Amino acid sequence: MNRTVAIGSITVTLASALALTACGGSGGAGVAADAKQTLTVWAMGTEGEKLGDVAKEYQTSHSNIDIKVTPVGWDVAHQKLVAAAAAGKLPDVMQMGGTYLGEFADMGALEPVDTNTFHQGDFFPAAWQQGVYDGKAYGVPWYVDTRVLYYRTDLAQKAGIKSAPATMAELQADAEAYQSKAHTKWGLSIQPGGLDTVQSFYPFLFSAGGAILDDQGKPVVNSPEAVKALDDYGSYFKKGLSEKSVPPGYDVTKDFNTGSVPMFLGGPWMTGLLNDNYPDIKGKWAIAPIPADKASVSEAGGSSLAVSADSEHKAAAKQFIEYLTGAKGQADWFERTNDLPANRAAWDSGRLATDAELKVWRQQMETAKATASVPKLTEITSKVDSAIASVTQGNSTAKAALDKAQSEIEGLVK
Repeated sequence: MNRTVAIGSITVTLASALALTACGGSGGAGVAADAKQTLTVWAMGTEGEKLGDVAKEYQTSHSNIDIKVTPVGWDVAHQKLVAAAAAGKLPDVMQMGGTYLGEFADMGALEPVDTNTFHQGDFFPAAWQQGVYDGKAYGVPWYVDTRVLYYRTDLAQKAGIKSAPATMAELQADAEAYQSKAHTKWGLSIQPGGLDTVQSFYPFLFSAGGAILDDQGKPVVNSPEAVKALDDYGSYFKKGLSEKSVPPGYDVTKDFNTGSVPMFLGGPWMTGLLNDNYPDIKGKWAIAPIPADKASVSEAGGSSLAVSADSEHKAAAKQFIEYLTGAKGQADWFERTNDLPANRAAWDSGRLATDAELKVWRQQMETAKATASVPKLTEITSKVDSAIASVTQGNSTAKAALDKAQSEIEGLVK
């Protein structure tokens, strides 16, 4: 998902509106699940385009419900949700990205998850954690993504590399070998700066045992573990193994295809792009888990499904979400979209259980980590983006950059 920055004036309006209404829900029992009703749903990006078909099928066995799905672009999703919340017009069900779920939960716009219906143990740990704010779940995991290592196996042979790197030290050694022996232009593609650079940095940070915020939401971005991770990340640029400047919208798959980039960290959608656009290199690349430092830990991405606190259709909304997030619904959604299921049971049959490549994604999700949901997460991570860029461009040490970020983030959290 692509994240957008909150518009300050609108956010203030949202806070004021929610304070005035106390945002405690409708106050009544609402409409019964089996009553005739219309359920409004907002979903983002490709999911918004595909969910309408699933809703139509759901309606065949729930003829009392008319589900109206509104697709919303990720580039405007945050603004639309903020404006709708301020006006008291949120949909009954909405897709929530992990970067701003905490913001809406903090303001009372979301209904807490019924944990008698939705069980934490059914989902990947990090997927569930993305929907938790202040110790309470407000979103049910819908789909997940994470990052793994993509690498060119044919070029690895030329470089004398016999297997995927298992450790961070091996990752850098392989990057050097690709460049010196297979004569690739770069060794590893990682983001040097700009919006959401932190997503490229997370596997280094989490694998080293670092974090931006601890489990209580306290800033810890200048911990020794985090400094070590940023030192490691920055060394790729210092040694000329990674490119210091890439254009906006840079598509790493093009350079992966030509061989100028032999390794990169990417999400599951990259597989489809490579297979569709570059069939000539099929069989010449593979994926592997993130190389381990203290452990192999990647970031957890994806989305949750949440219910508006003011919805009059909470019972029907809960049933629809239960359908979408159950094992059967998740397996069906994977076949439609290739979104990775958040429900672990969906991985126990069919292609999800037998495909060797998919097993890598499941393995990585078992250890993946989510950043704590807090109201100003987008602003917080932007401070880390700036710290990373100052290191990759040689303008600061990792310690100085993260000390600065720590001080700035402390002013953003409660």
